[in-house]
Amino acid sequence: MEPQERHDAPAPAGPGQALEQPLLGQPQQRPEQQPEQQPQPAAVPVPDALDLISRLIDTVEPSQLVAVHCMDETGKVLFWNRSCAELYGIPAADALARPLADLLSYERAEEYEQALADAWRSGRARPARDWQVSTAAGRRLWVSSTLFPVTQDGVVRQMFCVDADITARRLQEDALRAAGENFLQLYLRSNDAILMLQGERISDLNPAALALFKCGNREEMVGHRLRDFSTPQTPPGPDMPLPGADDDRQADSSLRYDWRFLNCAGEAFWAEVLMTSISLDHGYLFYVVVRDISARKQAERTLHLAAQVFENCRDAIVLTDRHRYIIAINRSYTLITSYAAEEMLGRPLALRRSGQDAHDFQRQVWQEMDATGHWQGEVSCRRKNGELFPGWLSLTTIRDSADRVSNYMGMLSDITDRKRSEDHTRHLAEHDFLTDLPNRVLLLDRLSLGLAAARRNHTMLAILFIDLDRFKEVNDTLGHQVGDELLKEIAARLVKCVRGADTVSRQGGDEFLIILADIGGVDHAAHVAGSVLSAISQPFQLGPHALHVSGSIGISIYPNDGDGIEQLIHNADVAMYHAKESGRNGFQFFNADMHAQIAERVQLENGLRQALRTQEFELAFHAELDIASGAPVGVEALLRWRHPELGLLRPERFMGAAEDAGLMVPIGNWVLQQACRSARRWHEAGFRLAVAVNLSAAQFAQKGLPASVRDALAQSGLEPGCLELELTEAIIMKGGAAARDTLQALHGLGVRLAIDDFGTGYSRLGHLKDYPVHKLKIDRSFIHTLDGNTAVITAIVAMARSLNMVAIAEGVETQEQLNFLRSVGCHQYQGYLADAQVRASPLAPLLAGYGSA
Repeated sequence: MEPQERHDAPAPAGPGQALEQPLLGQPQQRPEQQPEQQPQPAAVPVPDALDLISRLIDTVEPSQLVAVHCMDETGKVLFWNRSCAELYGIPAADALARPLADLLSYERAEEYEQALADAWRSGRARPARDWQVSTAAGRRLWVSSTLFPVTQDGVVRQMFCVDADITARRLQEDALRAAGENFLQLYLRSNDAILMLQGERISDLNPAALALFKCGNREEMVGHRLRDFSTPQTPPGPDMPLPGADDDRQADSSLRYDWRFLNCAGEAFWAEVLMTSISLDHGYLFYVVVRDISARKQAERTLHLAAQVFENCRDAIVLTDRHRYIIAINRSYTLITSYAAEEMLGRPLALRRSGQDAHDFQRQVWQEMDATGHWQGEVSCRRKNGELFPGWLSLTTIRDSADRVSNYMGMLSDITDRKRSEDHTRHLAEHDFLTDLPNRVLLLDRLSLGLAAARRNHTMLAILFIDLDRFKEVNDTLGHQVGDELLKEIAARLVKCVRGADTVSRQGGDEFLIILADIGGVDHAAHVAGSVLSAISQPFQLGPHALHVSGSIGISIYPNDGDGIEQLIHNADVAMYHAKESGRNGFQFFNADMHAQIAERVQLENGLRQALRTQEFELAFHAELDIASGAPVGVEALLRWRHPELGLLRPERFMGAAEDAGLMVPIGNWVLQQACRSARRWHEAGFRLAVAVNLSAAQFAQKGLPASVRDALAQSGLEPGCLELELTEAIIMKGGAAARDTLQALHGLGVRLAIDDFGTGYSRLGHLKDYPVHKLKIDRSFIHTLDGNTAVITAIVAMARSLNMVAIAEGVETQEQLNFLRSVGCHQYQGYLADAQVRASPLAPLLAGYGSA
């Protein structure tokens, strides 16, 4: 809705015919050939506003007594209704925006100007007065005029004038005076109520007075004062006046005023009182004419209320004639759009909506208006400075007493704030709260649109499913706050790797999904995947933490890998798992062979959960022997899964699936409990052996590990010194300061700690002395290639002895290897050679599952 220049004068729009100008045209003159436009009282923006306006127009428009015009402070005419045009013989088109003084001349001009000035200054309505008026065309007539100021914020903004034609009455009164001989007949037959007052008392009245006051006989009124028939609440101002009641008044003077009476039936009504004093025998006789003006007063009150609501409404209101040309706007319209009333009067009403052809939109609106008389909806509006803003427009049709369209009224609200709030709410519903990337809801919507376009244009579309490698370790070691910051940084990098037409979405956790729309081939998807991996692998500096992460990407292509949304996402997910199993930090395209592998993986995870419930796990043991004496000193517990279909499975077959399924902690706790029970049974049988249990990274990272160890010892009755917990250097190094605390807590329980696979990667000799470690296990790879690693083995044994630790060698298979270990001072060994010796000893029957290792 905004002004628009109209260069050609269009014909008036008929039913269903839309004007092609935007709402509220640019300042221009209305075409002379257009029909006269009559301003109508404006409607109000309250629930009954439209009805109020309609009733007001129905009330005041057909009445000859109510000619309404309105002017501003400068005297320019703002309203000029049909009765005004008929009364003064001046069309509305000739009256609007012209000074009233150019249209009408008052015989007592100074008195009229003073009355007008008093109304502007006081802000209070002025009582009706009779004025003799001459029009610009030379026509002379008498009118009874009432002034009604309209205020806004305590300031008078407009002046409504309600005029009644009393020319005939004045002529009749003149005729009465000129024809005294016929006075009695006129008195008795007059339609006006006439009373005679002697002093203040009613001395006589005509039949019309009895009818007006609804009194059954003359005695109910004669002898009473006229003020005795006033309502308990009289109109504001002085008491009922009596002309000639004092010596200062001249004889034959007259007064005219409006008064609220109460008739003999107890009903209140408004009347116009014309009181004339006539000198008689050195006294005064009052000749009083009383006319019922209740209908006019009701119309005046309705008009005044409508005008006040119209001007004080917070919503913008625009009123047009039946040809959809603007005849009035309220102050809020000016405040919202910055267009003043003089810029808008006479402009065509036009409508537009963003994203829709203006002509089609207007046609739809006016078709509905013609059919129902109402329309409401969102429109696009423009302020005077050119700024666009969204508005909510309600239109209604106003009809006259003959059910003909006389006006249209629109109420406009600025919904900028509401739209902004709706957009914000929609954004929250469709975007990830952490990264502000599209969430799954918006992703599916965009993927649906992308697939529809790809089918229509016969193009390709790619989906990249991204999973961060070992992201859980960041959360576990540094906390979720650092993890959240890392996700935000990764999201920002991913967005930079794609085009504006592509979509990057966070699916939850550390999973992201990218839609590549309209790609030329699979090489495009591979290029983007490479860029993503490169961006993710760059170091992240988050406060004091320097982080290095990687990602695994699975790619599915439309139409090669599926035609539907869920199928394409699933296949990309499958390809991502294969990328992880292929070494991580890479990408993998989906192919059909992956289905079988993923299905097997899913079955394996489900089987592991079943195995925990049905006790399908069991333990096997490796003996640990003292090199000097050859006596057994302990055993290492190893996990096995006796699968109901696949047989006995070693850990390397199922531990990867257990880790992905989040089962490492419950499985590790089961191993810990069973190992402690087994060692307790050996002790009861007379074999005091220690039992060694391997800890996984997930198990070591859990905060409840010391409590789990304490519970296992308590439930089995095993002494803490007979439990040995093995963990790798990598697990300790990645744990940081938390790892040191966990090791101290375990040492405090009295259990022994061993470093497994020592020397294979994370050897931090400077830190080793700070850990409460009891034993170093020399990795079997050094023993198998003894000739090239004798110096390394010698150094490890020497270091262990210097730190008061036990050195144990894994994977000893030959006597030669054992002899070398004995020569360098190694304390213990395990492996095939040790197992062979235990099989021939009394200990063998007690080691359930022994030999299956």
